Amino acid sequence: MNFWEHFPIYALIAASFWGLSMALQFSKNKQINISGTTIIASLGALCLLAFTIQLWIHLERPPIRTLGETRLWYAVFLPVVGIAAFIRWKYKWLLSYSLLMAILFLFITWRNPDTYNKSLMPALQSIWFIPHVLVYIFAYALLGVSCIISVWGLYQFHRRQFKDVYLQLANNVVYMGLGFLTLGLLFGALWAKEAWGHYWTWDPKETWALLTWLAYLIYIHIRYRHPGKKQAALWILALSFVILIICWFGMNYLPSAAQSVHTYSN
Repeated sequence: MNFWEHFPIYALIAASFWGLSMALQFSKNKQINISGTTIIASLGALCLLAFTIQLWIHLERPPIRTLGETRLWYAVFLPVVGIAAFIRWKYKWLLSYSLLMAILFLFITWRNPDTYNKSLMPALQSIWFIPHVLVYIFAYALLGVSCIISVWGLYQFHRRQFKDVYLQLANNVVYMGLGFLTLGLLFGALWAKEAWGHYWTWDPKETWALLTWLAYLIYIHIRYRHPGKKQAALWILALSFVILIICWFGMNYLPSAAQSVHTYSN
């Protein structure tokens, strides 16, 4: 029996926990609002993580080979980021965004399942494969949160109700996200050396990964050198996430993808 057939059950349970968590955010009981919200949201994340681990055992390989499998990890990590941010900064809208996006990715994964098989091409049978992909997906989860902060900040600019706290939060998230992106690049270089004999080959996927890293580095540079250019920084942050999405999903639809050694992700 294909273990993937159990996915709708796990996804429904996780989505139910997250829906209840979002409902509790509007509770008048502050104690329930904080502790209950985070506990129930965590139960949903743990449910999905349990499925992912069982899928790993069933496939006898890490489920990070295809885009569908990376979407699954994204749905695991995004609530974790939202819960951590909620505990630290008490932003309800940020937790709601994280949970809603996780539910959306579960729905996309359910509607567009990949072919889950046990095969793993030789290039992927490396000690660096797992940390390379997982730190990237966690970075994407962090930077996805920074994107919604930038959109919210631009909206508040339009309403003339912008607060500096939005950029402070964005800075914290981007610093962590860029750190994990940097680790992803380093792990990828070590993996490439082991699999193909070169640390860097200017493969289309590698190029877009570097562009993503540079885009967020530009944001940090603008915030450090020109702290007064707040609206410009928010636009750069929003556009950086567009580059990230092209690197993650869109690159596979570009003509250059035909020459990429990363076509295993299709």
